[in-house]
Amino acid sequence: MPENLKVRDYMLMRPVCFTAKQPIAEVVHSLLEHKQLGAPVINEQKHVIGWISEQDCLKSLLEATYHCETVSLVEDLMRSDVLSVGPETSILELAQSMLMQKPKMYPVIEQGKLLGLITREEVLAGIDKHLHSCYKQVS
Repeated sequence: MPENLKVRDYMLMRPVCFTAKQPIAEVVHSLLEHKQLGAPVINEQKHVIGWISEQDCLKSLLEATYHCETVSLVEDLMRSDVLSVGPETSILELAQSMLMQKPKMYPVIEQGKLLGLITREEVLAGIDKHLHSCYKQVS
């Protein structure tokens, strides 16, 4: 099993993230602009305190459409039970977790602080790169 396939080598270093007091309208605009399905919610110390996804925002926007107003904040909709990984986590272990649990992205946390974000796309890229190196060794 390849030991060099670590999350730190494939994670996004500057993911979009939000604070608890941001309005949902800002969140939606930013998620769409950056083509990110969700994002960590952080406090002043850059500790992850929650997660907000497009799906979370969709419900709020639907309700806002009926009342023609949007007043929700991130803290109203975020989930506080955030699945995360460390930078030394194996890409293969994470891929196994992704098969059992459905999150498509995980915040990468070290000592409680956000370092980055890893998505299924980066996990696939890591495994693909490894497989290509295996093929080269066999040829």
